[in-house]
Amino acid sequence: MSHEDRENSRRARAGRTRRGDPADLPGLKAAPLRLPRFPFRLTVRSLDAPALRTLGPGSVSSLLKIGLDVAYGLLWIILGVLLLAFVAAILIPLDNLVAEVGEPGAGNQIPLERPLLLFAVGSFCAYFGAFALIVGRLRAIFRTLTLGDPFHPENVGRMRQIGLILAIVTGGVWLWQTWAARLSPGAMEPQGLGELLTPAFSVLVVFVLAEVFREGARLRREAELTI
Repeated sequence: MSHEDRENSRRARAGRTRRGDPADLPGLKAAPLRLPRFPFRLTVRSLDAPALRTLGPGSVSSLLKIGLDVAYGLLWIILGVLLLAFVAAILIPLDNLVAEVGEPGAGNQIPLERPLLLFAVGSFCAYFGAFALIVGRLRAIFRTLTLGDPFHPENVGRMRQIGLILAIVTGGVWLWQTWAARLSPGAMEPQGLGELLTPAFSVLVVFVLAEVFREGARLRREAELTI
């Protein structure tokens, strides 16, 4: 190696030493770069919406079951008050009493006879009693939903009973309103057949749901026999 080459090599080593290159310093090795450790760990999770349970304990079905229990109790309280009113209508005197049918101050006044009062109070008793029966059947259905068994065989009969009660209530309310309109002409409008379309559709939907429950119960029974 010539003198000029040795001089250039010496200058290069001197330049690296001045820049602080640890690889050229004798006895000094470059330490790896380490990040400080924290006593906690950061975890990023996806912010997905929580799954909404529809069956089983603590689900939507159990909440609806609680609401049905409250409504069932209220309906029986109302029904008890109406039954007391029915008994009072049998015992209290009705001399010189009139009933106003229609809007207050503009309706027709008719003599309040005992058969008429008993019929009116009895109609309300039957109305709220029918809805108490419907809510009772719904409570039994939602009890099976809370237990995670929606296609229980007894739910088929319960749905059919609900449909039958709804049909009777719908027909009874239509007849009662028609009779009241004839009893007080001009104060109440008579009900036409078009008023029955929406309730009749609801009754048909209930019977269709009963068939859905029946088919589900049949499939479950077949699956149990297969297993």
